Amino acid sequence: MTIVIENPLTESTNAESKTQAVPKELQLDQGFVVPDANAFGHTFRDYDVESERQKTVEEFYRVNHINQTYDYVKKLREDYEKLDKREMSIWEGIELLNEFIDDSDPDLDMPQIEHLLQTAEAIRKDYPNEDWLHLTGLIHDLGKVLLHPDFGGLPQWSVVGDTFPVGCIYDESNVHFKYFKSNPDYSNPKYNTKLGVYAEGCGLNNVYMSFGHDDYMYLVAKENKCTLPSAALFIIRYHSFYPLHKHGAYKYLMNEEDRENLKWLHIFNKYDLYSKSNIKIDVEEVKPYYLSLIKKYFPEKLKW
Repeated sequence: MTIVIENPLTESTNAESKTQAVPKELQLDQGFVVPDANAFGHTFRDYDVESERQKTVEEFYRVNHINQTYDYVKKLREDYEKLDKREMSIWEGIELLNEFIDDSDPDLDMPQIEHLLQTAEAIRKDYPNEDWLHLTGLIHDLGKVLLHPDFGGLPQWSVVGDTFPVGCIYDESNVHFKYFKSNPDYSNPKYNTKLGVYAEGCGLNNVYMSFGHDDYMYLVAKENKCTLPSAALFIIRYHSFYPLHKHGAYKYLMNEEDRENLKWLHIFNKYDLYSKSNIKIDVEEVKPYYLSLIKKYFPEKLKW
């Protein structure tokens, strides 16, 4: 099995890498080569290029931005943090994802298990000694089981897509920002200021994010007492928070622990984004390795 990729963190011409405080001991000389185009032949995260895929993605964000209100998020968070939907192992969750394709993703339209393995294997190649990061790559999107009937069969707009804080002003760096103007919170004086219901430096742990797979998988991992480090939980919870880790928005809500963990998220995000391709991973070849990591960091059965 070969994945042709190079570590984008070593590219001196990459503007983002210049601004990110990446630990030097984690920078390797060889590895991940960023592909020139996504699975459709377009640049990554291009939300304006004309294609049938882009029309699906834009409609997704229109509905998402209108419906993800503070009250909606709070209600779903309170429901799903009970973790009373099902009991199953991590690998059973991975297999469930074979049934779904992410309507918000402009770069890939393959079943989710392919993306999980592509991400994990790319990280494993560049950071062989950080096994917790390999496993984080494998499980980061497992919250998308929310699309399954056993978990409520939530609509895609409440499961996938870029995430953003609710309860405060919507930053213009959000993809398809224009659709927020139809969200009732947009004109609500309680929520449409810079801080809204929050305090500066309160910490992202105290902020309600738009509800979806990120927050749900974070709850599953945390409440089932996994032993992954805090950076892993941060990655799981905020890997779709592009306004923060790509544009630097909402940093005024962060605390010191958030700022430390953001360094790891910057590392992770390159693999989450640029490993998307039509190259398939041999599941049976890599499965024993990932099963050993799951056993190391998680209980055999989890409450979901």
